[in-house]
Amino acid sequence: MDNPAYKHALGEAAKRLGLTSNMLNDLFVPDQVIEKEIRLELDNGQVVNLPAWRVQHNSSRGPYKGGIRFHENVTAEEVSTLATLMTLKCAAVNIPFGGAKGGVKVNPKPLSAGELERLSRAYTKAMFGSLGSQYDIPAPDVNTNSQVMAWMMDEYNQLQGYNVPASITGKPIELGGSVGRSIATALGGKYILDYIVEQSGITKFPLMVAIQGSGNVGGGLAKLLTNDQRYRLVAISDSKSAMYSPTGVNWDKLSNHKKQHGSFSGYLEAQSIPNDELAAVECDVLVPAALENAITNENTDEIKAKIILELANHPVTAEAEAKLLEKGVQIIPDIIANAGGVTVSYFEWVQNRQGLAWDLEEVVERLKKTMVSAIAEINELKTRNKISWREATFLKSLSRLVDAMRLRGKLVQARTREYVLR
Repeated sequence: MDNPAYKHALGEAAKRLGLTSNMLNDLFVPDQVIEKEIRLELDNGQVVNLPAWRVQHNSSRGPYKGGIRFHENVTAEEVSTLATLMTLKCAAVNIPFGGAKGGVKVNPKPLSAGELERLSRAYTKAMFGSLGSQYDIPAPDVNTNSQVMAWMMDEYNQLQGYNVPASITGKPIELGGSVGRSIATALGGKYILDYIVEQSGITKFPLMVAIQGSGNVGGGLAKLLTNDQRYRLVAISDSKSAMYSPTGVNWDKLSNHKKQHGSFSGYLEAQSIPNDELAAVECDVLVPAALENAITNENTDEIKAKIILELANHPVTAEAEAKLLEKGVQIIPDIIANAGGVTVSYFEWVQNRQGLAWDLEEVVERLKKTMVSAIAEINELKTRNKISWREATFLKSLSRLVDAMRLRGKLVQARTREYVLR
């Protein structure tokens, strides 16, 4: 199996910072791994015990922050890796959080609303002593949403004895959630794409865009591109199939068709193609917004795009990236490209703590400022060091983390310029 691209980039960043490989490995060790067994009573009276985790990676830059996922394939190793990457993602956009991640090994699809609520409350109760607005703030992730966050916040408040809206983000707006949260990841990604296009000096428009995935992120980006004449959506997929049209896919019509019929099947204004052929269509920009390892050594040669915007978590493998970079493809890594979600989660936390409710215009303006500032700093590093976007992003993230740890006394600089853990 191909290696994830982030490991190579982190290794290169560590060398530039004078960190040994052992030191980098130590940085991957989380501050705390909490493992529990959750007791869930089903509607039929049956009781099942489910393994659950909360991994708190590093709080040197601020409280832990990260989503909670409900998935049958969740493992402790996966949750730990994602917590580490969340630390680096927060550092990439320079928001004052460390990384965390939570998960329950469960298939939530057959669960009723009542069972899902009991699961959400049981997780909160199990992890209660390790959560808090000043310590570790959960958010939605795979198979969790604003309703799950509402149940979790309510359970947390009952256990605490008073309301703490900043204890959870990704809540419904009625319960202190932030406007703009539902489009934050897609909108943040578009701000990054706009910046890359502008910096690349591209003058021929519209750019042809293909998107793998049409969920909240992929579909959200498709809608945003519809309103920008610089882009033309030529292909998009869901879990079952993909639609392609070189003259443009009308996302509004396609999404309405899916709402009515449950799938893309039967839509006649674009050509249906297999999912695994989407990456090979003629396009300028390819956006993996669904699965991990979507672009590997096996399909790299078929890719024609000159820009890859990673909105999914690590969708490009290291081997594939090496080949694509040789072809001159710009690959914008996930920890900056999809950081709009955690950025607006941070905004929600700030609003809750201050007792404020910003309007959409202010949230969008602050999001754009944060994303553009972050990618501009990364671009400066990339240009000065003549390295890839991924290496520059991880260099910026890792340097911020190392600086914070050094200033706190958790790292000491040795005479050889290498850092050692205290």
